[in-house]
Amino acid sequence: MAMQQVSTISLLRNTLKQWRLTGDRIAFVPTMGNLHAGHIKLVTEARKQADKVVVSIFVNPTQFGLGEDFNSYPRTEKADQEKLQEAGADLLFLPAVNEIYAKHSMTAVTVPALSKLYCGASRPGHFEGVATVVTKLFNMVQPDISVFGKKDFQQLLVIRTLVHDLNIPVEIVGVETEREFDGLAMSSRNTYLTAKERLLAPELYRAICRAREAVYGGEQSLKSIERQAIKQLTGLGFMVDYFSICRSQDLQPATEDDKHLLIMVAAKLGSPRLIDNMSFAR
Repeated sequence: MAMQQVSTISLLRNTLKQWRLTGDRIAFVPTMGNLHAGHIKLVTEARKQADKVVVSIFVNPTQFGLGEDFNSYPRTEKADQEKLQEAGADLLFLPAVNEIYAKHSMTAVTVPALSKLYCGASRPGHFEGVATVVTKLFNMVQPDISVFGKKDFQQLLVIRTLVHDLNIPVEIVGVETEREFDGLAMSSRNTYLTAKERLLAPELYRAICRAREAVYGGEQSLKSIERQAIKQLTGLGFMVDYFSICRSQDLQPATEDDKHLLIMVAAKLGSPRLIDNMSFAR
């Protein structure tokens, strides 16, 4: 069956209303397009857990800061549509900015405690933009479940928290990061890497793996492991924003007594800012 495509909220809701009348369980995958295998993995997981799968493609201006790449963010709608059709998506929601944001819109959603950490500290307003647009999309689609990748773990935690705090009746499903053959986390921004940078980029994942093994070894303090990773990455040419070992449940700095850990890293390599993470227990 051909995938449907709509660009207005009214047409989206009309289609969803018909599905609900027949008792269909609806899954939702929000994206900003330029889809790769990581996105398709989310659609595949959504397909397993629901009768109908809705995917949105919307490059959200409110999560881009001053000087960030909103205007140059890769937009590949035709190729994206073909990939979604092949992956079994039932409906593509492809709205314009003025469909999502009313003129002179004054309302925003924020999760302050989580949004000011890590990427939020480096990109002020970013997670408010994410939280606002995801809340709006949830109101438009009203899915039973929504599927997100774990690559941006902080974003996933922000969304889980706002769903809990605002009593939004949607189950949030996190899917493991899809990686290239050499370990690099798949990202739309990887296309910005030069050939030389692309060869170097997997060092980010290798640094995480080394840090995890060092934690398991137990011979160094967590702060020492962080400092060593930052020094190694900086020496390779990365501009490290953070390399942190934290508690996976709230992103607070981990102590030697914590068992459920998350290693998070963000670093610039040339023009793109790359992020990655790994959760594990000890």
